[in-house]
Amino acid sequence: MAPGYVPRGLIYEKRKICASKCLRVCSQSNTCILEIRRDVFQAIADPTRRQIIEMVARQPLNVNTIAENFEVSRQAVSLHVKILTECGLIVIKKQGRERYCEARLEQLKEVTTWVDHCQQFWATQFKSLDSYLQKVQSGKKSHK
Repeated sequence: MAPGYVPRGLIYEKRKICASKCLRVCSQSNTCILEIRRDVFQAIADPTRRQIIEMVARQPLNVNTIAENFEVSRQAVSLHVKILTECGLIVIKKQGRERYCEARLEQLKEVTTWVDHCQQFWATQFKSLDSYLQKVQSGKKSHK
């Protein structure tokens, strides 16, 4: 489904839309076109975007400076920057004629929370497996 696509007959009311999940809501003849904020996991899935995050976390950089570090076109880097901006990992600030990308890493807390949950889950699973294997091992020793 294309960004902003609203299935025929589906009408969104502005009061029902969570602003933290949306970039834009535009009313056009009793319907709203909705763009959903990109997911942080989608943003960090790409190695180029992860490198861009690391670069701008050290210091604010303009898109041209960022693009110099990659073997892709400036337009491709601009698209990566747009995706990172849409999910809230970077913001664009104007200084004179230049536009600088600054890191806003608070959104990564969602990733950290998910990773912590997975670590706890698997730690519990491995403890259970270890306990089971020890029981099996001790059962084999007593049968010998």
